[in-house]
Amino acid sequence: MFNFIPAIDRYIFRLVIVPMMGVFALAASLLLLEKMLRLFDFVAVEGGPIGVVFKMLAATIPEYAALAIPLGLMLGILLAFRKLATTSELDILRAVGMSYGRLLRVPYIITAVLMAVNLALVFYVQPISRFVYERLEFELRSGALGASIRVGEFTTLADRMALRIEESENDGRELKGIFARVANERGQVLSISAREGAFLATTDSPDTIILRLSDGTIVQDTGGTGPRVLTFTRHDLPIDLPAMEAFRQRGEDQREFILPELLRIGWSENASTSLRDASQASFNYRLVEVVMMALLPLLAVALGIPPKRSTSALGVFLSIVLVVSYHKVNQYGEDLAALGRFDPFLALWGPFAIFAALILWMYYRVAFVPGGQAIGALESGFAKISKKIGRLFGRGRKPPHARPDHDVQPALAE
Repeated sequence: MFNFIPAIDRYIFRLVIVPMMGVFALAASLLLLEKMLRLFDFVAVEGGPIGVVFKMLAATIPEYAALAIPLGLMLGILLAFRKLATTSELDILRAVGMSYGRLLRVPYIITAVLMAVNLALVFYVQPISRFVYERLEFELRSGALGASIRVGEFTTLADRMALRIEESENDGRELKGIFARVANERGQVLSISAREGAFLATTDSPDTIILRLSDGTIVQDTGGTGPRVLTFTRHDLPIDLPAMEAFRQRGEDQREFILPELLRIGWSENASTSLRDASQASFNYRLVEVVMMALLPLLAVALGIPPKRSTSALGVFLSIVLVVSYHKVNQYGEDLAALGRFDPFLALWGPFAIFAALILWMYYRVAFVPGGQAIGALESGFAKISKKIGRLFGRGRKPPHARPDHDVQPALAE
């Protein structure tokens, strides 16, 4: 089907795509698992349903993907070229006249596709998903009824009812051990206990919900004549939902603006200086994060090829440190530019220029200098440290029972 594609391109594509997808899956899993633990704690404290956790996790995926995509792209290309170098295939390809530019044709096609995906994420999907996350968090804190009644605690509703539920099953649809103390319109107090119950929605009023109780007792305080006790098999108790404050409009945070909004606000004469600075900082931050991906194949090649007769993995470790550190520097530059302390263009594109110059120099050393190494000094130091650690743990020592070579005497014939 793909016979029109040169075999070398298909081979490099397979070498790149497998580790790249593996890094995507690993990075996404680690980031989401860490976030999931915090969300479970938060939802448990707020008394919300478990389903909210997965909705909030889905809203965080675009934010984490914006970092996982560049990291996976770089490590996929790096590990592919590292395999070519350690198996001497790279030497053969270079000997038959293939330059690094030719070998990077497929990695740059993959890079262009992922840059388009990342562009869509940071300029549109990520701002919208962040607003959705903030709205879910607000609704959880301010509380629909299912997210405001906590099992085992008294909850006050509409200033005239105290409700306590012992157990909740099936995500809150089945309630057991219910006790309610209600003050009616005539000033009488009702104490209601029931074995089980369930919340039901009403079609008459969206601000009222029905608590249907089964197998319980009502104790009515009548004043001076003594309490009145009633038993019931089923009783419907109307509950007025607490007033819900409307959530804010999208755009209170600059990270919630999409690309056209950032362009309109950031260069508008009618906007305040602080708003313009924040919008320009956010626009430049998102743009520089996408453009930086174009340099990752060159960085991967520079750090993925170890010295001759070496299998050092220092370049893999250093590449991760560089990409993550650069991402954090960009975040810091965006914060400073949003506060008006630095020009947004210089705060974001200045580190990019330094990073680009470093990558181009490293790639030049590997691709055009015979025997050149981008991190040769670091590789040499790393090798020495590795040897010292090996000696420290006894590598290369002869077993204690072994005799020196000069003590071994040949057998003499009688």
